[in-house]
Order: sequence, then structure tokens, then C-alpha cells
Amino acid sequence: MSVTQRESIKTVGIVGPTAVGKTAVGVQLAALLDGAAEIVSVDSVQVYRGLDIGAAKPTVEERNAAAFSMIDVVDPDADYTLADYQREATAELSRIARQQRIALLVGGTGLYFRSITTRLDIPHTPPDPAFRMRWQETARLKGASAVREHLLSIDPDATRTIHANDIRRMIRAIEVYEKTGKPLSQWHRENAQAEQTPVPGRWLFCLGRDRQQLYEAIERRVDAMMAQGLVDEVAGLRERGYGSELKSMQSLGYRRVNEYLDGKISLKDAIDLTKNETKQYARRQLIWFRADKRLTWIDTDGLSAAQIAARIFASVNNKQSTNQWEDSSYESTPG
Repeated sequence: MSVTQRESIKTVGIVGPTAVGKTAVGVQLAALLDGAAEIVSVDSVQVYRGLDIGAAKPTVEERNAAAFSMIDVVDPDADYTLADYQREATAELSRIARQQRIALLVGGTGLYFRSITTRLDIPHTPPDPAFRMRWQETARLKGASAVREHLLSIDPDATRTIHANDIRRMIRAIEVYEKTGKPLSQWHRENAQAEQTPVPGRWLFCLGRDRQQLYEAIERRVDAMMAQGLVDEVAGLRERGYGSELKSMQSLGYRRVNEYLDGKISLKDAIDLTKNETKQYARRQLIWFRADKRLTWIDTDGLSAAQIAARIFASVNNKQSTNQWEDSSYESTPG
């Protein structure tokens, strides 16, 4: 499907940091739209089957209340890429449009969100297992700093945005440069230039929250995940042959539980590290979304999911009834 066709689809985006309550709002909005909407997950971990608790997938009740897509797309050992997501999510948007329904883009993976709401040009470089194994061996023998030093020499901007211990992402950035001759950061800059133009038929919202309250919500979520059986979930995945080295098993939450199961850290350390890393991730999400001037921010403090959904519904309905598709508050910033 062409960019023009994709941009004609009527969508409502509900993004924001982890644990802010996006899914609950999406379900409430779908109810207000009386079955005329489908939630398209914008989450890089929810695409994996079996990664349920740590990915905070919709509950059974939520799935019964609203239609969802882009969840449970591939097995945990799939090397699922941004290009894969863009292709498959765009196909889902096309299907929803043909059914004359509204797509609700709900999630917090910024690059996934950008890939289906802009003209994002993704470097289509198929994973090269041999290339990656060589760099993984370099990291094993010389440490992550050796990988980081090389990335710094070819793409200093990407080096500043990738965590010093995120070997997988650093190797991917090196791979993109080696295969395309263009630094990954340059791909991102060029894509960002086309990102900020409002598109007819699209309303994009970001949920914000007081920072301390957000952090407390994150801590409660991690505790709830542990109580729901995250350790057993990871152990079960390992028993089925999905090792800790997989991309999916290195995602937020799963990595530390794998380290606990490997005897490298205590369960308390796994919980504490997951909480701290989730807070760091939330900060990065907020930085990412604040740079997107298309977003209308909603301060969720003191509001229920139903109240937030009602605000979005009223805003969308107002713009639709007056035929003013572009939201007038694109320049708003979070409070």
C-alpha cells in the first residue's frame, strides 16, 4: 500500500510512557465508538507469543471488550524487525479501513508508532547472523566497550542514544552502516524531517502523568507482574527452547528474570533492576514523544481511563463534525 493510501486511513493514536494506562483508555474509547474501532498494538514485545506478563498484554477481559491486532504475531525466536512491523501493521490498517472502522494505535514503542504514522524510510537490511555473531564474540572477549568504541567511530549520534550495555542495538547500528553505507542516526534524521506534518483523518494523543506518580505506577506494575508469575512464565519459555540469548528474551523485564534463573543475580536484584530500568525507559519514551509536535498531550492525573477516553472521544467528534481534521493543539506541550 502506498504512503498516500496509508495516510487516508482514519486513526486515533494513544501513546505515552509505560504504565500510564494506554490500553485501558483504548478499550474505553473502543466502547465509546460502539464497535466501530479496532486497537492496533504499537508495542515491540507484545508481538511475541508467550511473552504475556512481562509485555503487559491486554487481559482476557480487555480482549473480550475490544478487538486487538498486532499481538501474538510471531514466536519468541523470530528476528522480528521494524520493517516487519511496518509492513504487517500497515496491512492491518488497510484491512480496518476497508471495513470502514477506526484504527486505535495504542502503545509506547516510539519507532513503531513513527513507522506507521509517517513516511518512515526504514533501512531494509536483512539480519546477517554471521556478522552479528562476530560482533557478539567481540563483545564477549573484549566487552561491550569495544563494540561501543567502534560504533562511536562510525556513528557518534547513535552511540549517544543507545545504552552502553545494549550490545544488540549497537551491533544493529553497525550492521546498518556496513550494509547501507549510511549511519543509522542519519536515517533517523532524514525520517524526522517528514514527521511533523499533520495528516487528514488522524488524531494523535499522548498520555502524560506526574513523574513521581508514574514511577510509583511502574513499581506497582513490576510487583504485580512478579505476583502474576513472571518468573514461571520465563522458566516455561526456556523449557520450550527459547533461550535467554534471544532478542525477545532480552527485552525489558525478561532479561533480568533470565539472569536470576541463570543464578547471576538474586530475585530481589532482578526486581529492583527491572523497576529502575523501566523508569529509565519511561524517561526515554517521554523524551521521544515530546519531540513529536503532532501529539496532543493529556494530563491523566486524577482521571480514570473512562474520563480520558471521553476527552479523546469529544475531541475527535468535534473535529469530525466540523470537518477540521487537523488538531489545532499539535503545538501543545505536556504540563
